[in-house]
Amino acid sequence: MADKRVGPLELLAVDHLLSDEELAIQATVRRFVGEQIRPNVAEWFEAGTFPVEMSKEFGALGLLGMHLQGYGCAGTNAVPYGLACMELEAGDSGARSFVSVQGSLAMFAIHRWGSEEQKDRWLPAMAAGEAIGCFGLTEADFGSNPAGMRTRARRDGDGWVLDGTKMWITNGSVADVAIVWAQTDGGIRGFVVPTDTAGFSAPKIGGKLSLRASITSELVLDGVRLPADAMLPAAEGLRGPLSCLSEARFGIVFGALGAARDCLETTIAYALDRDAFDRPIAGFQLTQQKLADMTLELQKGFLLALHIGRLKDAGKLQPRQVSLGKLNNVRESLQIARECRTILGASGITLEYPVLRHANNLESVLTYEGTSEVHSLVIGQALTGINAFGEGRSVS
Repeated sequence: MADKRVGPLELLAVDHLLSDEELAIQATVRRFVGEQIRPNVAEWFEAGTFPVEMSKEFGALGLLGMHLQGYGCAGTNAVPYGLACMELEAGDSGARSFVSVQGSLAMFAIHRWGSEEQKDRWLPAMAAGEAIGCFGLTEADFGSNPAGMRTRARRDGDGWVLDGTKMWITNGSVADVAIVWAQTDGGIRGFVVPTDTAGFSAPKIGGKLSLRASITSELVLDGVRLPADAMLPAAEGLRGPLSCLSEARFGIVFGALGAARDCLETTIAYALDRDAFDRPIAGFQLTQQKLADMTLELQKGFLLALHIGRLKDAGKLQPRQVSLGKLNNVRESLQIARECRTILGASGITLEYPVLRHANNLESVLTYEGTSEVHSLVIGQALTGINAFGEGRSVS
């Protein structure tokens, strides 16, 4: 008779490392994902869309800007936010991306760098999911080197005129407000751009093979005129956008593990049910070796994420530590998804199971918010003291 089974994140019995409140938040988000996202996400993925109305449900649950204080935000700590990201990404990376872009990029930029007027105007509506935000930093030719951006903001009387394009912008074509970063005579500055401003457009990007249950757009700014108070007053240079990216990367450190856990749980259930040579394939030594190796990496990744979360809550987290977490956890989660696919065989390539959908999504997560190569160089610089990005270049 088989011994009692444990889940892949239960092997080390780590629940005692989480508070009752943290466990309750995690359970609430897991239940929401099970009821609202999991039954529908394969259809969204196949259709290449994400329901915009989900924003209000995220808002009602307190997920949007949940780690920010005031202005209608939930005001939780970093670890509960990370656990929420993990549960969202167990549903789909697109759901976690929506919440991450809204809260950790667009809302955080206003909360950290905006004026009181900007905060009062936008943050309560964004926290409720009544207004959707996007974050315009990346350009087609300037991903890992945002300092080279070509988008330009020039003074015109008392206001500003913005011209340029941004690429790979989550939520762009459904956003009510865009945080746009542009070159000025005084360096890189951020601007709060209502998307109904004349000259602003956001055509949707199609033909994606990854993150299909997510809306991705190009931002086009053609003579967009803004008042002087549209600029984020406290953000000067790359420090502003990079601080936002560090916030978003933190959510990924936890989030990617959700996709990996969902793959592993699905695969264990499948292997117990699928017979080959008159026995469950879960009973074969090679299958158990794969399951053991994947569980080991998943558990190690969770302990790493939790440690990074505790550092963040203690005010001690450094960007290079976030780079370490993202590099490891996304890389290992992608490998887990690919290995799980081998156990499912042909069944693994269909939308009946989430495994290849997660693997495809993680291919995007691997390279957005900083590629693996970039995060490796951040870690290398910390270890050697030598900046390998080139003269005057840095992404941390």
